[in-house]
Amino acid sequence: MTLTIEPLAPRRHRRSAFCCGQDSLDSYIRKQASQDLKKRVAMVFVLVDSPNPDVIAYYTLSSYTVHITELSESFAKHLPRYPLLPATLLGRLAVDSTHQGKHLGELILIDALKKALNATAQVASLAVIAEALDEKAANFYQKYGFQPFKQNPMKLYLSMKSVEALCQTFNI
Repeated sequence: MTLTIEPLAPRRHRRSAFCCGQDSLDSYIRKQASQDLKKRVAMVFVLVDSPNPDVIAYYTLSSYTVHITELSESFAKHLPRYPLLPATLLGRLAVDSTHQGKHLGELILIDALKKALNATAQVASLAVIAEALDEKAANFYQKYGFQPFKQNPMKLYLSMKSVEALCQTFNI
């Protein structure tokens, strides 16, 4: 068996048993993810232990815009003064409860950051934005260098420069 991260294939990947302990994240992968793919509002990536089609973990990536006034002064001072700036939204990230504690959250986070960084060669993005559901999730993101927004500490960002450095640290 081999852990692989791949785009969600609704007919191939089994999502019905996924349970991470957060109802909104469980419901999303079971009921909404395939619709978001179809409507092109989010790309959904799943971690599976091939050839087993059960979803072990997942994350979503989307385009996003951020108001420059929401960013820290130290980060914003180096940016153009456009009112809205391009970013990448890491909208959801979850690991099935039977696989938590195995560093799979880190694995899929780093994969998401690498994909976001690679996409900047084609589509501009100054940072990856994550919206934490609770303090535990916020702490998880902060462990990797994410900074809270000024007005909302549960909304965090990591500059692409920091994403690049983190990817180099992980040799990917």
